[in-house]
Amino acid sequence: MTERIECAVIGAGVVGLAVARTMAMAGREVIILEAADAIGTGGSSRNSEVIHAGIYYPTGSVKALTCVEGRHRLYEYCESHGVAHRNCQKLIVATDTDQLDTLEGIRRTAAENGVTDLTWIEQPALREMEPALRAVAALLSPSTGIIDSHGLMLAYQGDAEDAGAVIAFNTPVTRGTAAADGALHLETGGEQPMTLACDMVVNCGGLHAPDIANRIDGLPAEHVPAAYYAKGNYFTLSGKAPFSRLIYPVPEQAGLGVHLTLDMGGQARFGPDVEWIDEIDYEVDPRRGDVFYDAVRRYWPQLEDGALQPGYSGIRPKIQAPGEPARDFVISGPEDHGVAGLVNMFGIESPGLTSSLALADAVAGRLTDQ
Repeated sequence: MTERIECAVIGAGVVGLAVARTMAMAGREVIILEAADAIGTGGSSRNSEVIHAGIYYPTGSVKALTCVEGRHRLYEYCESHGVAHRNCQKLIVATDTDQLDTLEGIRRTAAENGVTDLTWIEQPALREMEPALRAVAALLSPSTGIIDSHGLMLAYQGDAEDAGAVIAFNTPVTRGTAAADGALHLETGGEQPMTLACDMVVNCGGLHAPDIANRIDGLPAEHVPAAYYAKGNYFTLSGKAPFSRLIYPVPEQAGLGVHLTLDMGGQARFGPDVEWIDEIDYEVDPRRGDVFYDAVRRYWPQLEDGALQPGYSGIRPKIQAPGEPARDFVISGPEDHGVAGLVNMFGIESPGLTSSLALADAVAGRLTDQ
């Protein structure tokens, strides 16, 4: 038997929940289809939990626009909904003079993106701010913070359910069809398989988004990018870190370098690195710690041997191959691929959490405009 539903959101990560919240609060009938048995079991719970300012992304990109808007809205949302967060600031550090031009370039890009609050800090002032830090100069980002990502997802879930949305856990989408009646038919697996006829479908499948899209009959294959996995490993610090702010080196290819972040309890962690993998695997190889020690000691020389322990890992849902230029977020709607009512979200990595409310509005706009 086929059930009719107005809007199905595939994936209960932070972006999927944000989309479901926005659609439900707009009066849509929403069901969230989640393959796992809980919310946020993928990248949404395996990241740095940083509220990004919008500094690095190409000007005019979806990443830049949604991050800057999303950051403002996320701070307001956390305040109004009691989501644990802290505006702890961060320092982007140049550890030698060869990196000063890169640092200046970051400041220019940030200003073009609307991030105008960065401050250039010279070495004497840095010593006063963070005595353990080794750097020749840094940019201070006063609008960077940290957040309890699970608390945020619970808040989004609560808003969505209060507006009438429901979540079906253990419900993987196995196939989709753009049917002749104008609806998108989704077939699901799990213990209670069902078929849904949906007016709208939003694919927020994260790592699995391209695979889900490839299973939708009627969606042209050229509108589905290849999926690549860039694993990011984290190591935790035993003992207390001598820093009160987040510490970021200048960015590296495919990531932002091995940086120091703090969680809401004050625990310091380092990462993520970049490890390209072919299959999803969250194990952290302790041998990667040698690279972490070398990277961290560039800005914290006093890091002691044995102080780092394997922590956890996350996987970035890349849509570019290793060595290729980074790609923007892709929000692929009916005007792109021609399938009425379908929006696919590809490559939603960092700053997806920070951008989540703005991304949800962008999706709603694509469906309203169809």
